[in-house]
Amino acid sequence: MSSVNGCNIPAELYYVVEKHVWAKPDGDVVLVGLTDVAQNMAKTVISVSLKGEGKPIKRGKSVATVESGKWVGPVPSPVEGEIAEVNNELAKNPGLVNEDPYGSGWIAKVRPVDWDADRSLLVTGDEGVEKYREFLDAEGISCASE
Repeated sequence: MSSVNGCNIPAELYYVVEKHVWAKPDGDVVLVGLTDVAQNMAKTVISVSLKGEGKPIKRGKSVATVESGKWVGPVPSPVEGEIAEVNNELAKNPGLVNEDPYGSGWIAKVRPVDWDADRSLLVTGDEGVEKYREFLDAEGISCASE
């Protein structure tokens, strides 16, 4: 896992850097979640309102709404498709987003209409890590404890 300004940015994931969301292909679905950067900026997540399974979703539209003591906002989908599954564990334990944003804190699984087209709009690998570094440096964002 790569560390950028104290934030964990796994090179194997796909990112919409400005929206702080990640995507990971998993069979015929794409897992979607918030990045370590997002959960650090939000601080303690107190609730996650998930969209319904089976709903069509446009790229950039919300698959969930996350609320913390500092922020309420959407989790935009990095892909177009249908919400195949949501992480119902988040209703009972929204803190999973803070504790494990790339694992048990995933938000939704989306069955993409065209993963190849969506993937071409995302950044990944060394390029993704570097784009995130540039963004965090430009915005003065750090995940390091102050």
